[in-house]
Amino acid sequence: MSDLNQQLLEFDLKQNYKDEDFYVNKSNFYAFSLIEKWPRWEKNILNIHGEKYCGKTHLSNIFKKKNKAFKIKANEFNQESFKKFKIFENLILDDFDEKINEKLMYTLFNIADQDRKFILINSLVPINELNFSLKDFQSRSKNCIFAKIENPDDELMFAILLKNFSDRQITIEKKLIDFIIKHIDRSYGKIYEFIYKIDEISLKKKKSIDFKIIKEALKD
Repeated sequence: MSDLNQQLLEFDLKQNYKDEDFYVNKSNFYAFSLIEKWPRWEKNILNIHGEKYCGKTHLSNIFKKKNKAFKIKANEFNQESFKKFKIFENLILDDFDEKINEKLMYTLFNIADQDRKFILINSLVPINELNFSLKDFQSRSKNCIFAKIENPDDELMFAILLKNFSDRQITIEKKLIDFIIKHIDRSYGKIYEFIYKIDEISLKKKKSIDFKIIKEALKD
């Protein structure tokens, strides 16, 4: 059992860590369940979307490891990538946005349906909300499974904070984490900014994290 899981149990937080310490709770359960459900998807293309740092990359790496997927940044997918994809059943397109080759993607989506291949797409927003110039692809982009990773609730924020402090070998009391959760923005990006800032302040002052350091980090 990892140190993090042990601490979660000691803090009376149920053990939900699976697949390389991805913490599953209601904020990300639907997306995670679809990764676990493969290949029993209702459609061949799954679009997991959510803000930066929400866990999309972590989930896609779990999918890649379990299902031997070919992974590439969406705007780097080209004709050579097409050739590589032929030997794979699964493709992961990371950082999907308007910068992709729309004609190539339209062909790719159609081939996925025809050849019963699967595509996992990571994006900040649902791809059917992106402004594509190719009307056929704009229409085709709506025919996917959409799974949003929601903003973190208290339980997930606690797990993220605890894991990151543990990774940095920082010991912190539960009451301090509870205080942070009550005063920090409910955003994955803000959580990671805060972790970086408080670690920086603690190292600079050569002091353990306490309420004073937390308040300084929150103020910054």
